[in-house]
Amino acid sequence: MKVAFTSDNIAGASDSVWQAMMEASQGDAMPYGNDDTTAEVTTMLSALFECEVDVFLVSTGTAANVLSISAMTPPWGSVLCHSESHLLNDESTAPEFYTGGARFVGIGGVDAKIDPVMLKKMVNQKVGDVHSCQPSAVSISQVTEVGSVYSLEELRAITHVSKEAGLLVHMDGARFANALLSLDCTPAQMTWKAGVDIVSFGATKNGTMAAEAIVVFNKTLSKELGFRRKRGGHLHSKMRLLSSQMKAYLTDDLWRKNAEHANAMMALLQAGLATIPSVRINTPAQANMLFCTLPEGMADHLLAEGFAFYGGRWDEGVIRLVTSFRTPPEGVEAFVECARHFAAMRFER
Repeated sequence: MKVAFTSDNIAGASDSVWQAMMEASQGDAMPYGNDDTTAEVTTMLSALFECEVDVFLVSTGTAANVLSISAMTPPWGSVLCHSESHLLNDESTAPEFYTGGARFVGIGGVDAKIDPVMLKKMVNQKVGDVHSCQPSAVSISQVTEVGSVYSLEELRAITHVSKEAGLLVHMDGARFANALLSLDCTPAQMTWKAGVDIVSFGATKNGTMAAEAIVVFNKTLSKELGFRRKRGGHLHSKMRLLSSQMKAYLTDDLWRKNAEHANAMMALLQAGLATIPSVRINTPAQANMLFCTLPEGMADHLLAEGFAFYGGRWDEGVIRLVTSFRTPPEGVEAFVECARHFAAMRFER
């Protein structure tokens, strides 16, 4: 069985999400988020996060990230994030566009996690100097771009440094559910209890068609976010079609079940590849993304056999594998067996 491990974006939407959208499209409802379903989603997310939150639904993760950050920094500010973060490398110039020109500064740290010592140095540089952009916000990717997950202690270390310097903290939670299950903690513990002001609560990669939620814990940011969402073209007139997706996603723990499956498939995949001596696991996967280095020729062999994955952007032989809520276990096993077969043939030669 041939399976694609290119991204969790390749999977469609969960059946209940499609059903909810079809039901929501019947009849009339108030536009621009003034419908009952959108209000219900806010109530559901408040319950999930164990506090009263403001929610701004948008249709893309890029919009969720850059709109959140635009409300956290002035145009002359700087947003500190990891040098390998999605925000810095994969959002084109949307961050600069939506913030009006704020600078995004990469900070180092192993496994694509911000080093709090490096962060502390950066937040105190040239503060008040009119010749320099001023540190204004910090953004954390959870899951990171290499498949690692910040522990709660690591999150608190980052937010502690940020709050001491008076900086707001954003979490890019495109794979929020996958990270949460990896940590076995509550949504509250991974966000506002750890010092996060806003989270981009991702759902599209994990079962919705196109629905992301900006969840605001620091409500001083909410009014501005409302205006920025409209100005940025992301206030949907038929908002109920977004909120119906999110409602279905949050109903009966669909978000949790989907992420559990994706994580389990990655654990199966990683365990299988780890038994092949010629395959090197780079950063051990903690959720549903893995980077590994394959011996010469193996990637081409796997591609020729009909498997798909993402490669070519990194060092020679490095590929990225991502599992989704639709990844079948037999597809994972077939991929591992194909890799093992190639390694055995290569050894025999």
